[in-house]
Amino acid sequence: MSKAWQAHARHILDTVEKIDRIQQRGDLTRDEVLYDASLRNLQTLSEATQQLPETIKTQYPAIPWKQISGFRNILVHNYLGDIDAQTVLMVVQQHLPPLASAVRAMLAADPDGKA
Repeated sequence: MSKAWQAHARHILDTVEKIDRIQQRGDLTRDEVLYDASLRNLQTLSEATQQLPETIKTQYPAIPWKQISGFRNILVHNYLGDIDAQTVLMVVQQHLPPLASAVRAMLAADPDGKA
């Protein structure tokens, strides 16, 4: 397996940290700049999860990988019109911490791509 997935995994963690910093600046449900910044970062995070090997993702069944990918498609193609800020906030607060934990565990288990 190539080492490339680790770069995507680190990008996911960097993006989670960036979204945390965005949240510290204010309420993304009331500030459209923070909301837009959060959406953009969720999009890049979702894209990066698609680059993680399926063989590794299956070891973390509690993470909704397909839904993360689907959320990216909604964000990029705007299938549902304007995305609800409360939904984005829920994703940020409830789903990013377990995703970050799983990605940290992936990197800890296979930091050099030798799996």
